[in-house]
Amino acid sequence: QMVASNIGNAFPKIWQDTMSVLQDQCPAKDFSVVKSIIESEYGKPLSEVFSSFEEDTIGAASIGQVHRATLVDGSPVVVKVMYPEVERLFRGDVRTIKMFAQVAQPVHVPNLEEIEKQFMTEFDYRKEAKQMANVRINLIKGGLAGGPTKLCAVPKPYLDICTKRVLVMEELKGEKLAVGLEKDMERHATHAGKTLEQFRDEEEQKARELKNRGITKQGPSAREYGQYIKFLDGQRRLSNAGFLLYNLTLGWIPGMPWKNTLDKSVLPINHAKMVDDLIYIHGHEVLVDGYFNGDPHPGNILLLGTKSGESQLGLIDYGQVKKLTKEDRIRMCHLILALANDDRNEIIRLMKEAGYKSEKMDENTIYLYAKVSYDEDNDDLTGGKHIQLFMEDLQSRDPILEVPKNFIMVGRTSIMLRGLAHALHQSRSVAKLWKPIAEKVLQNEGGED
Repeated sequence: QMVASNIGNAFPKIWQDTMSVLQDQCPAKDFSVVKSIIESEYGKPLSEVFSSFEEDTIGAASIGQVHRATLVDGSPVVVKVMYPEVERLFRGDVRTIKMFAQVAQPVHVPNLEEIEKQFMTEFDYRKEAKQMANVRINLIKGGLAGGPTKLCAVPKPYLDICTKRVLVMEELKGEKLAVGLEKDMERHATHAGKTLEQFRDEEEQKARELKNRGITKQGPSAREYGQYIKFLDGQRRLSNAGFLLYNLTLGWIPGMPWKNTLDKSVLPINHAKMVDDLIYIHGHEVLVDGYFNGDPHPGNILLLGTKSGESQLGLIDYGQVKKLTKEDRIRMCHLILALANDDRNEIIRLMKEAGYKSEKMDENTIYLYAKVSYDEDNDDLTGGKHIQLFMEDLQSRDPILEVPKNFIMVGRTSIMLRGLAHALHQSRSVAKLWKPIAEKVLQNEGGED
């Protein structure tokens, strides 16, 4: 998933294209296998739990697959079914990767150990369902979820019928982020009078040319996107008025075609606002709730409400939720403020306090590790290197012995969100977007336990 998301542009594109299917497009198992797992988990026929169950999947990942179904009370749901062999295979894979990393990439061993620990909840859907319910409650309480006008929606799990290998939750009506972005690019290509392939190739060429000149391509701001979308919406309304006039006049003539009006799904996505919202929501989870999803890759994000124009993010999959203590939250708030203000001395002090250790304790290395792990990555910081190569370079300069273990998943979340932002030419400083949240937490809770 890390490679599939091409976190921070850290991996070659061919790796990303190859691994992208692991997010939600893996080959699905035959329905007879799925039915057998469900009936084994419930100890009763599938028909006694679900009045209908679609045999075709709506997504399949490496550990299981998802189907639409209807409960016996008529409630529409989606059902995640876990393959019985995945936990054993995963443990073997991680053991192999760790052995390799210990020899060739020791800087990644602490991260792998933390990710392995977090992944264990992925193999018990009862735990994942409870985590999903908790995040949902927290975001509703924080005013970020709970209705179509809020920034996001998290599906409600049906806790009483979730088992170790079956997770039942409400269905969020929308489309996968990758699908929505592909459609969005097609709309931009159409407006430019080009095919999708031509438009994509030209955009990538522009980005390469800018990079060769030492410039990172940055897309429009949320405000600029909003103005552009408002202009296109005006054109849409004028077109619809013309269609209605036609339908009420010429459209009644036998043999004349009827013209359908255009809904708001034809309008572009505000990439800048979407990135800002995603980063803000996860900042709230980390700093306010201390309970956050450490796996926000694009396969776990849906686009909702595009037809009505009430754009909203659907956030799914809570198998890797990390819990922070109040002490950890407060320390991370202080670190976020130091990073946002680029206070090198305070960044270094807080990193040492959090448990960072290296052979030489080189202060510049500590500073750079913190910036890239939790805040931002750009050519000024990395010297134009991929994050992977940059972190290896830090390791060679001053071998890292210990990293702040409780903040590994915070770093992973930050890097994943920035990877999506980079892909949309919406590079961000996570610390600057989280700064208002951190300031409010410190004001309300202070630095004392």
